[in-house]
Amino acid sequence: MGFFQDMIAVFKKRQLVFIESHKESDDVYTFVFEKEEDLTWKAGQHGLFSITHKKVKNPTKPFTIAAAPSENVLKLTMKISDNPSEFKKAMLELKQGMTIGMSGPLGSLNANDEHPTVLIAGGIGITPFRSIIKQIEAEGNGSKKPIHLIYMDSEKKYMFKDELDANNDSIRISYLDSRDGLHQEIDKLSTLYQNNGQYLIAGPKSMVDSISSYLQNSSISKKNIKKDAFHGY
Repeated sequence: MGFFQDMIAVFKKRQLVFIESHKESDDVYTFVFEKEEDLTWKAGQHGLFSITHKKVKNPTKPFTIAAAPSENVLKLTMKISDNPSEFKKAMLELKQGMTIGMSGPLGSLNANDEHPTVLIAGGIGITPFRSIIKQIEAEGNGSKKPIHLIYMDSEKKYMFKDELDANNDSIRISYLDSRDGLHQEIDKLSTLYQNNGQYLIAGPKSMVDSISSYLQNSSISKKNIKKDAFHGY
């Protein structure tokens, strides 16, 4: 989706009805909302979400949609520390039937099945790739080209691992817990596919910027790299 399409999407505002939340790990929560019939998005996109039930500082934040378009709900997955922001405190206060605001969807972190795809996730950055992989699974015909998921998590929590492992055989997954291992896997795949591949990176901003630079230093063109940097909020 281009810049102007994103600008138009920002003005598409709606209210999402909260269903439930659950923990993915000690400090990661998934919030589940009703999906209206006319709401759709491309797997990997994000929205701008707003707290509406109380006044908070900085009430609107971008979050990737963790659910695939084929699922009948919208999901947001986020890390919430012991000392959360006002925004995340308000998210934890949601009760069934309450609403949050949404603008969008936005962004172009989506896979083109005409090229081999390397998905590189750091920690909570797995959320857009869950959406992409679930959508591929729902369509049932796999991808025309190979898809690799490199999932780096130094804490070895690997959110959605059971779902990812249960997916069809069209996705090849490497679970890693060290930067050296990450670089070795990237070296292997970037040598194999070079600029015929597409490289999607999602995770903390420092990690995304570092891996983008690493790929470019390995002669991968910037135009073949898509990024989604997550902020703490």
